[in-house]
Amino acid sequence: MVDLTIDHVQLAIPIGGEDAARSFYGVLLGLSELPKPPEMVGRGGCWFQLGSQQLHVGVEADFHAAKKAHIALATDELAALRHRIEAAGHATKDDSPVEGRYRFFAEDPFGNRIEFMDRVARGI
Repeated sequence: MVDLTIDHVQLAIPIGGEDAARSFYGVLLGLSELPKPPEMVGRGGCWFQLGSQQLHVGVEADFHAAKKAHIALATDELAALRHRIEAAGHATKDDSPVEGRYRFFAEDPFGNRIEFMDRVARGI
């Protein structure tokens, strides 16, 4: 068996969407932007630190938002994060808890589905 770990996750954005990505993932969600390696800069997009992994937001010429496929981001401050997301004008939608972990969905500025959930169970 091969030992695998996740190095990064990539989401697609339309051409020219970098500023909106920086505003949503960097400013609103508080992720730190990482410098892209020189050989990758010309491809557009931007990269963010996401815990011990990375989130790569890449430009796609024939962009279509991911409506089912998604990333799930866990936090100890779910209610506060939800308030920030809603205050910034993004709708959120509840979903049923999974193993005692509350969660909701929102969309990034491009329509990509993002799940936000408690890092640990609340004991429900």
